[in-house]
Amino acid sequence: MKSTVAPYSTRVYCLRIECASGLTIRLTRYPFDLKMSNGAVYQSSAGMDASSYSAETGFAASVVDLEGIIGFAGVTREAVASGVFDGANAFLFLTDFLNPVENEEEVVKSILGKTTIEDDKYRIEEMALLDLLSQTAGDVVSPICRNVFGGQEYGGCHVDLSAITVNGTLTSVTSSLVIRDSSRAEVADYFGAGTIIFTSGANVGLAPIRVDAHAADGTLTLSDAPFYPLTAGINYTMTPGCRRRLVDCQKYGNVRRMKADLYVPTGSVYMKIGGV
Repeated sequence: MKSTVAPYSTRVYCLRIECASGLTIRLTRYPFDLKMSNGAVYQSSAGMDASSYSAETGFAASVVDLEGIIGFAGVTREAVASGVFDGANAFLFLTDFLNPVENEEEVVKSILGKTTIEDDKYRIEEMALLDLLSQTAGDVVSPICRNVFGGQEYGGCHVDLSAITVNGTLTSVTSSLVIRDSSRAEVADYFGAGTIIFTSGANVGLAPIRVDAHAADGTLTLSDAPFYPLTAGINYTMTPGCRRRLVDCQKYGNVRRMKADLYVPTGSVYMKIGGV
């Protein structure tokens, strides 16, 4: 049973989306903006709609599609196209529009998945957390580290990313995928597999971009082109990456936390019988 239930006659749906980048979007299906008791303002979702949600006693995960028109309630084409909403957490709840309280009657927590844009409309798929029960659990044998770089969970990597994150300014742009900061003095590939976020220019606030390669002269090759073109003089924040090899763990003095199986023989070796 729910501990709190919104009044049936005056209840309204509200949705809060929390992105990994720190962006939070608050929406309500009420015709006017709602100010919650804690001061948070939920914008009227004009131009937006969500498919129906149903809960059953089985273990099948519920799926909700969030649809809307680009530009309403702070959802921009750039944010959707660059992946800002990928993997974001969404919280759907009911509240009394006469006395709105955030998370008054919790309905479902979900994770945003595939996003599509068609003309000026977008659609984002949501999957309830119950879907985690359908995922395969267990570990695998792998010669590369299975920890998430910088993860602070129990038994995780525990490298402090904030201590090795740097700021800089682009000095030249060769193409949409190749940029350079000639002032960088780190050894080649130090930022390989890392991420870069642009803190000035038109790409501010968009999703981080993976760095595929880093040369000793400060040249960076990106895995994806930024949404807007880059020019010299744009500021950035960049975090080194990890290719999950032994040499990477050695680089950060973190071999003791490496979660890998370095000396497991290959299938062609351990399937031999009697040395044949």
